[in-house]
Amino acid sequence: MTTTLASPTQSYIAREDAWGAHNYRPLDLVVAEAHGAWVTDVEGRCYLDCLSAYSAVNQGHGHPRLLRALTEQAARVTLTSRAFRNDQLGAFCKDLAQRCGMDMVLPMNTGAEAVETAIKAARRWGYRTKGIPHDQATIIAFTNNFHGRTTTLVGFSSEPTYRADFGPFAPGFVLVPFGDLDAVQAAITPHTCAVLVEPIQCEAGVIIPPDGFLRELAALCRAHDVLLIADEIQTGLGRTGRMFACDHDDVVPDMYVLGKALSGGFYPVSAVVSRREVLGVFEPGSHGSTYGGNPLGCAVAREALAVIDDERLVERSAALGAWLLRQLETLRHPAIKAVRGRGLMCAIELHEAARPYCEALQAHGVLCKETHGTVIRLSPPLVASEEDLAWAVEQLRGVFAA
Repeated sequence: MTTTLASPTQSYIAREDAWGAHNYRPLDLVVAEAHGAWVTDVEGRCYLDCLSAYSAVNQGHGHPRLLRALTEQAARVTLTSRAFRNDQLGAFCKDLAQRCGMDMVLPMNTGAEAVETAIKAARRWGYRTKGIPHDQATIIAFTNNFHGRTTTLVGFSSEPTYRADFGPFAPGFVLVPFGDLDAVQAAITPHTCAVLVEPIQCEAGVIIPPDGFLRELAALCRAHDVLLIADEIQTGLGRTGRMFACDHDDVVPDMYVLGKALSGGFYPVSAVVSRREVLGVFEPGSHGSTYGGNPLGCAVAREALAVIDDERLVERSAALGAWLLRQLETLRHPAIKAVRGRGLMCAIELHEAARPYCEALQAHGVLCKETHGTVIRLSPPLVASEEDLAWAVEQLRGVFAA
């Protein structure tokens, strides 16, 4: 009797499946190293990363400047909690606030924490500034939204899978169709404190709203004394070819919610950035986080922002993204329903399940992931070269050969 030895990949997968909760369905490769736009698995195979950890590694994997900032700060001090001050927090808040044209920053860790923070700020502003009766504030959000995985956030999701058996959910949210300004207008009441929007719905399949929608939405919010909260966790910091996706409509929201690329994939850092009138509603004891604003995260985030500027990653995203979208539009295959994108955030929508195509692309050395069943997202790091993307397009042509 012969025994078939498991490959290194199979061994790692078996251990993870045996001991880890099954809340993800990843592609069956095991990454061991990553540099720039490329990753290497435990068996030495190389792949072009076209997901970028959902835009967390816009600056590329293992950027040397971020690694240096991390290690130098880690050798000094990593965590003080907010019980004491540290020498990195003020500089980080100033850098980010000025970049956003705002007054104040409230740092957190994950994107979901930042969205929750924005919700708390909007409600308190609604009660203390707008005069909404206590516990009656409402927030308008959009169908097919994705703002995170807390019970509050999935409670106003329109995706049944995100909500199933996690209730009861928090009240106070009203859903309207994405891109429908008339529906927003109809949903606004004197109790509305905010509208929460993704400038592009990433998880929903890179859904881009009609031209001018964000600009008209901002005007509508101003007319009704309603805060506009832009969730730019995935779209911000250069991903769409502008620093913020709102910039495509020349919109400055009342609150930016940022994360992911804010730390270049090295350390969880998120933030809410707003005017003093809004974030000034918090006083000591009303909100906090042990790790939020820690010196290690702040040092890394400051360098992550500097890398975006110094390497002109916003401009790279705009130019390379336009080229990539043109190439995707030339693909001809009966399974392809539509292609769309903005900057280096592109999508191929199919008439059928996208998973087999993602697995086929993996076999060709291109890593991407399906979303909403029938959409392939393509979002390589902003440091990817023209040659990298040209090679990826050739692999796509091979997989989608008619």
